[in-house]
Formats: sequence, C-alpha cells, structure tokens
Amino acid sequence: MSETLIEDTPNGEALRGEARPGAVHDTFTVPDRDARFPYMASPSELSTYHRKGFGLRAEVQEHLAADYDGGIVDYLRANEFTLTAGDVTVRLAREFGFCYGVERAVEYAYQTRRKFPDRRLFLVGEIIHNPHVNARLREMGIEVLMPTDGAFDFSGIRQDDVVIMPAFGVTIQDFERLRGIGCVLVDTTCGSVLNVWKRVDGYARDGYTALIHGKHYHEETRATASQVLKHPGGRYLVVRDMGEVDLVCEYLAGRGEREAFLAHFAPAISPGFDPDRDLVKIGVANQTTMLASESLAIAETVGRAIEQARGAAARGTDFRSFDTICSATQERQDAVTALLDEGVDVMIVVGGYNSSNTISLAMLCAERVPTYHVESPEAIEPGPNLVRYRLPQKHHDEATASPWLQAGPVRVGLTAGASTPNSKIGEAVERILATRGLTAGV
Repeated sequence: MSETLIEDTPNGEALRGEARPGAVHDTFTVPDRDARFPYMASPSELSTYHRKGFGLRAEVQEHLAADYDGGIVDYLRANEFTLTAGDVTVRLAREFGFCYGVERAVEYAYQTRRKFPDRRLFLVGEIIHNPHVNARLREMGIEVLMPTDGAFDFSGIRQDDVVIMPAFGVTIQDFERLRGIGCVLVDTTCGSVLNVWKRVDGYARDGYTALIHGKHYHEETRATASQVLKHPGGRYLVVRDMGEVDLVCEYLAGRGEREAFLAHFAPAISPGFDPDRDLVKIGVANQTTMLASESLAIAETVGRAIEQARGAAARGTDFRSFDTICSATQERQDAVTALLDEGVDVMIVVGGYNSSNTISLAMLCAERVPTYHVESPEAIEPGPNLVRYRLPQKHHDEATASPWLQAGPVRVGLTAGASTPNSKIGEAVERILATRGLTAGV
C-alpha cells in the first residue's frame, strides 16, 4: 500500500505529494482510496460527500471572528504571553486553545450553514467538546444528535438533509447508515484522527489486535475501534490507563484469569474477543488527546511484557507501536510544562469537562501546583473569590474552592484545551483580575 501526503490548507484545498521532512503538524498520511477508507472518497465516487469545505471561507470569517476571537489573547501574544495588573501576573502558555483541526471543523460547520441556508442541518454528536461552540451551532439552526446508549437514531433524517460529521469522526457503521440514506455528508474529521485509523487498519489487516489507549466511550475511540472491524478477524482492546495495562500484562505473563479479564474489559473489547488468542500479536495506538507520557509508557510496558513472556524475538515479530498523539496535543502539553518550569503559583485550565485533551492538561498541571479546570469563565466568581471546577483526575468529580486566589503578589498560569476559543480565554483573564478588583486595561 502506497502513501500520499494529504494536507488540508486554509482555503479548503488538498495538496498531494510525497511526504517531506519538516512538514507541519496539520499534515498527515492516509492510505490510498483502495484501502477501504470511504471517508476519503472523491466526489466522483460519492457525490454527496464533502471533506474540503465549500469555498466559502472568506464569507464566514467575520462571523467566526465575532464569535471566537479575543483582544486580550492578542495582547498576551504580543507581550510575551504575560499581563500584569496590580500584584497579579497572568501567564499564558505559549500553545493553547483552538488547534488547526478544531478551527477547520468549526469553519466547515459555518460554511455548511451558509451553503445550505434552507436545508435541515444535523450534527452527529458534538462537533468538538466545548459547550460554547456547540451552543452557538444550535443557535445557527444546526440540530445536534446525541446518542442513546451509545447509538445514534438517524430515523428522522431524510435524503435532502445535510449531516455534519464531527472532528472526532464517526464509526464505520454510522457512516454507512448515513450514506444509505443518501443525505449530504460534510466530513470534518481531524487529520490526526485519520492517521490513527490508518495505523489500526494496518494492525488489523496484518493480524494484530489493536490495543488503544483511550476511553472506550469517547467518540474518537469508538470511531477508531470500528476501523478494525472492517477486517475479518479484526480485534481491539481499549485500555484507559496504566492500571488496566497491568491487567493485560498479567495475562500475558500467564497469571490472569480469563473470565475476570473478560468481565473487566467487557465494554472495551471487540465482539468475540478471546484473550488467549487475541493477545498474541498486539499493535498499540492511542486516542489523539491522551496524556502523551502515559501513552508512551503504555507502549513500552506492553512491549516489555511480551518480551518477558515469550522472548526478544517475539517482541520483534508480535508487537508494534506508533505514537498517534496529535502534535497539537503534544505542543500544548509541552507548553504548559515549560510554563510550570518558569514558575507559577496556581493554574487555571479552561475547557469542556468532557474534553479529553483539557483533562490531560489539568492533570499535568496538578502534579506541580494547585489547578482548577473550569468549563467556562463564569465558573470564576470574582465577588466571593470562588471557583467551581472539575477535579484534575480521570474520573469526573466537581468541587468549589473559596478563596482560590490567595492574598499578596501572585502568578496565575493559564492554558486552555484545543477546543476552547480565544474569546473564552480572554474572559477568564478578566474574571481572574476582577477577583482582585482589577481590570485588564487592554
């Protein structure tokens, strides 16, 4: 199977050519179309399928800027990512907020509304994990379909409707159902996600079980796992963290109990999964928004377990690994680590409570300083010096802290997940300063 370079450019065109050194992180490789990736079908192959936008970028830019840009963020960028008012210094991580894939997905949704002003528009789940953005799309008349027990109901969709697929992608099964209806499909799947699909497709084709570091219920991971099932005998296993990887390694070492293993991983394995058969050859991949250091550690741990169980030769033949953390996720994690190294007293992380990459950022920060993951700036209440936040951990629990901003000179670190618009980052800065009775003055 040969590979071509697909690079989505700002005007929605696609550039094709040989992979080159130093390509930007928004560049990704995908298999040729004969590798059963219907998402990449050309217009001649599927006339109702659109992945390149509608050439309306200029027409929607004013609306996008009004909804999501922020002057305070512009000021921070121009001033070494630092704003000082009184004895409060706010430091913004140098990589933050909307990534290219998110910008592209949101822009394509706006283009779709402009292209089809009189059609019914549907979105398969949230386009990204940010409540403000999804609320804005609803205001534009785009109906967001939400799953029930993990399944979408497409019974109300007609052939003349338009359906937008989110940045996370959709499962092969849902794609085929929508294609069968004959409606217009607008695909905003992120290129980094397509790159993961390529990897697990290759694993399944070559007889390896795809071990995916991710959340089995997450839209992206569900879509990724579905790619495996295109192949006869394709198998997957989703592991949430190192604790679950330890269970896999125990089984590889011959110390696991079959029924207990299957019961534990029941919602996270492919139909008919047999650990005695399906843990012989393993290929590791990951949900693109997981904590990078954990994904790398998981791959190394699984490879080492195979070697300890069956020897170095088995590790060479029966184990594959490829880091599929997207570079935007990695850049945001690296940037916040650099900010922590420079020294802050407290961190505010802005992003949806269901945003995996934001949760990863908050957990990374919490290892070093008190950290408050807020879903929106409104969670910071200046009057009572109070913040409502999600605890920086894997499981969802919320709490309230008051006072959260201590007296005296303070350095507040700030970052935001890849689905958080600049406007909300700026509002968070305003509320941080207002807690001390200060204004940004920009």
